[in-house]
Amino acid sequence: MAAAQAARDDLLEGLGTAIESGEDGAWLDWLDGVEYPGDDAGPQSAADALAADNDSQLQSLWREQVDGYLGYRVRIRTNYTVGDSIIPGTETQHATAEATAVIAPRCDVAPADDPEESVEFSCNGEPFEIDPEDFDMDDLPDASDMFAVHLAK
Repeated sequence: MAAAQAARDDLLEGLGTAIESGEDGAWLDWLDGVEYPGDDAGPQSAADALAADNDSQLQSLWREQVDGYLGYRVRIRTNYTVGDSIIPGTETQHATAEATAVIAPRCDVAPADDPEESVEFSCNGEPFEIDPEDFDMDDLPDASDMFAVHLAK
């Protein structure tokens, strides 16, 4: 979850940068959550930190598409062993787990909107408006309002 949440924050930054660049409305592509502005350093760092908070280590992290959405699959291993157990031979084993978190867009833009003009859209039913000619990053809703993060598998 931490990796996807960090990527979601990066998506919002990428959206803002795309709007500011004025690049022929390409910023609307960022609203679908498929674009990603860079490498996985931020998501990797966030996943490492969450694993460490839970006395575990991140073993792997990779991007994957789930139903057309950007996702992150991680594998972790506990730093501690199972310990005393009724199952013989498991005392020295470490637990491992894998999970995939997906970033799904929450916003809808009318296809007829001209991205060079002021564009109205809604995120979970709440209306927003972006005017590329008079844009400030503070005009954007919170990343969690624009993109949901949930476990996929």
